[in-house]
Amino acid sequence: MAVKTFAAIDVGSYELGMKIFEISPKNGMKEIEHIRHRIALGADTFATGKVSYEKIEELCRVLTEFKGIMKTYKVEEYKTYATSAIRETDNKRILLDQIRVKTGMKIEILSNSEQRFLDYKSIAFRGEEFKHLLEKGTAIVDIGGGSIQISLFMKDTLVATQNLKLGVLRLLEHMNHLNAKPTQYDGLVEEFVSAQLEVFKKLYLKDREIQNIIVVDDYLSRLLRRGQLEGTKEGYVEAETYRRFTNAVQKKTALDISRTYDIPEEILPMLHITVVLIKQILSMMDAKLIWAPGVTLCDGIAYEYAEKNKLAVIDHDFEQDIIACAQNISKRYMGSKKRSETLEKIALTIFDSTKKVHGLGKRERLLLRIATILHDCGKFISMMNLGECSYHIVMSTEIIGLSHTEREVVANVVKYNHAEFDYPETVDYLTIAKLTAILRVANALDRSHKQKFKDIKTVLKENRLVMTVASDADITLERGLFKERADFFEEVFSVKPVIKQRKSL
Repeated sequence: MAVKTFAAIDVGSYELGMKIFEISPKNGMKEIEHIRHRIALGADTFATGKVSYEKIEELCRVLTEFKGIMKTYKVEEYKTYATSAIRETDNKRILLDQIRVKTGMKIEILSNSEQRFLDYKSIAFRGEEFKHLLEKGTAIVDIGGGSIQISLFMKDTLVATQNLKLGVLRLLEHMNHLNAKPTQYDGLVEEFVSAQLEVFKKLYLKDREIQNIIVVDDYLSRLLRRGQLEGTKEGYVEAETYRRFTNAVQKKTALDISRTYDIPEEILPMLHITVVLIKQILSMMDAKLIWAPGVTLCDGIAYEYAEKNKLAVIDHDFEQDIIACAQNISKRYMGSKKRSETLEKIALTIFDSTKKVHGLGKRERLLLRIATILHDCGKFISMMNLGECSYHIVMSTEIIGLSHTEREVVANVVKYNHAEFDYPETVDYLTIAKLTAILRVANALDRSHKQKFKDIKTVLKENRLVMTVASDADITLERGLFKERADFFEEVFSVKPVIKQRKSL
């Protein structure tokens, strides 16, 4: 297969970045150009809720220049993603339309969970280094302009992830609002972040031992990757060495730091805040090692493209990370693991045997799996309003790797699994209806929550879905309550579900 030339553009909170890659199955991803342009879109957004006219004009000018550079490199395809600086603007639709009209470029806005998942994929693409660290307790600290994401891994499994509004530009805006001097930053930042980090510690760390911290950011990583800290190598630094560095930085003037570490003075405030953030997180977790892989969102965008076009292979199951995230949410709200596993098995069996009538794909199958895991999380709040409470829990809880729209699909499916379907006016109305119909039938087959069926086989015969269940138990309850669940399935697919029981051998 020929080599593909691909450009990834990140419209970030403080910087506009573009990386151009050559991608092929044989040689993987090779970066051939990296261009940065500083433009603090986030400073406007986090202060006023809108991006100024001047910065919109500058953004359009630079994007037009990027188009010219892409043409020079004969780029075949490109993707442009925006993050919190545009995601949180009050007039994002107007802004995106202006950019499209003036540059001819379409910008897609990533939800926070999508953005962090791409960053995570870019780290995983580092291969053995990533796998080696994840053998022990590891935290990925992804620092953006508007927020940070802390994800905990134990034995290569994602066990918790949380977004905190402690982004570098957001904190800097707080400093500016307080008219704080640079000498006051350390103490003030510590005060801002300590309360939220303490809550995170109580909820997610508990007895977990975190030995490694992987840092993804735009400022500190450059120092660590260049080996400018004594004792650093290829982005690695021991915790004690890092603490000595932070103490030294606190005693230096801005000019001294700029000269010592060859850093432009205009990014020093962001670097300083990042340094304090990592210091606080390091102290909270008592980790021993920090690793800065030096990846950016552009790397994740390129990997996503390579993955979708079968141009890259990585030995890590990202789908399982999404499932693990959902399982941990279920555990937090006292969900039954055994019940969810039974429901998942039945629902996926129905899904796989009815592909001809539902026309859904692999991604919708994943959403169904997540819905089975979170199907009754709302009972933690109310047994009476189970569907509504389940909906609000899912919509209020980030599931890393899912877009906002996908999370909305899952939330509606778990809602209508319990509540009457009222035909919601959403973009994915049909997907919600189809997955709800499948989940309702699966739920009916385990209505007693006793996992009576040792085996279930489903066969689609014309306009009937014959479900043969192996069980010696009395299934009178399941048969009696099956019709009301099956009616909606028949309405959605024009297929009538039928139960057949055979005795186990």
